[in-house]
Amino acid sequence: MSITLILVIITCGISYYAFNNPSLMEKLILNPYKVTKRNEYYRFVTSGFVHADFGHLIFNMLSLWFVGEGIERLFSMLFGPNGSIYYLFLYIVGIIVSDIPTFLKHRNSSNYNSLGASGGVSAVLFAAILYAPLMSICLYFFICMPGFIFGLLFLGYSFYESKRGTSYVNHSAHMFGAIFGMVFMAIVYPSAVPQFFAQILSWRLF
Repeated sequence: MSITLILVIITCGISYYAFNNPSLMEKLILNPYKVTKRNEYYRFVTSGFVHADFGHLIFNMLSLWFVGEGIERLFSMLFGPNGSIYYLFLYIVGIIVSDIPTFLKHRNSSNYNSLGASGGVSAVLFAAILYAPLMSICLYFFICMPGFIFGLLFLGYSFYESKRGTSYVNHSAHMFGAIFGMVFMAIVYPSAVPQFFAQILSWRLF
């Protein structure tokens, strides 16, 4: 069983249980104020394993499964037995790093909460885009485009929505998770950077 599938199963299990157990949800969700006042830093990790609803959960887990399996195999090819460690680090630290700006912004807001695996999923997705920018990414299974174009649209949309601040979705986590994923890939596999630009320059619309 792949690590990706294990992560999906664990996340679905914890999220489903938390849907029906408000006290557990309250303990696991990222509340920056409680992290600050009670030193509950574990919430940076646990918040990535709970979701707002089934739609939120299914979207994140499908995205992780579609892209994560490929990155997991790639890391095994590039780093051998250590590939699993690299992959878990990318995902878990992606969740943590993506929430740091949210934490700093809302650490004095007792009513603010954030949850979901979006930061980790974005980190995995954008690590894949840096390695293979021409891979096809499909929205709703039929609107397909090269990965680097999707990445530009995704970052632009996330930046715009994070500035608006009118949605419950933590768009800044998407954005910073994506940035972390690209930086991580560039550090652990520097050849990905020149290959990224070479692939983009070879791309033709028609």
